[in-house]
Amino acid sequence: MPVASEFTAITSPGELRELLGAPMPRAVAKERTALHERDRDWLAQSPFCLIATADAEGNCDVSPKGDPPGFVRVLDDTTIAVPDRPGNRRADGFLNILANPRVGLIFLIPGRGETLRINGRATLVREAPFFDDLVVKGHRPSLALVVEIEQIFFHCAKALMRSKLWKPETWEPDALPSHARLVKEIQPVDETVEELERYYSEANYSKKLYQA
Repeated sequence: MPVASEFTAITSPGELRELLGAPMPRAVAKERTALHERDRDWLAQSPFCLIATADAEGNCDVSPKGDPPGFVRVLDDTTIAVPDRPGNRRADGFLNILANPRVGLIFLIPGRGETLRINGRATLVREAPFFDDLVVKGHRPSLALVVEIEQIFFHCAKALMRSKLWKPETWEPDALPSHARLVKEIQPVDETVEELERYYSEANYSKKLYQA
């Protein structure tokens, strides 16, 4: 374990600003509190987002959400709805929201370096008229996350450029063992590797993407 005494920690906003400097005026001015037409366009093209939450004690979670592009429903200029789909039922982020409604979302478009960031307050909704518009492959969500937007802005492409996230020539998906093998090594499971490989296979998962 690293020795804390070897670290030089930053303990105040003043220290942080001394190190980083002041933000550029453009970076400050880009914040908005309502959706622009181009924000709507971005949401209509985005098939994937990450939702960050924290409980009352500050314990954090980040949950991925994905569906066909435009899966997020715009309710009005300051409100969006994110449908829930069948998953592992841990509900870590949802439980956090019940204790602390503050959320942060990042929306990605494959191939684009920029991202759209939305921060606001969330409510878990189990029924609403717009649920009929969230049906995908016959699945009508039993739950949606309704977010009241407090802050929205586009984030620059530097992080995705540095990571080369969308550059297939840099991808090495086989650099690590398969997910089934990782599960077998890390978790206490009774199934064999072969049984886990079948369970986690794309063919098997594809059958259950929209099944509760």
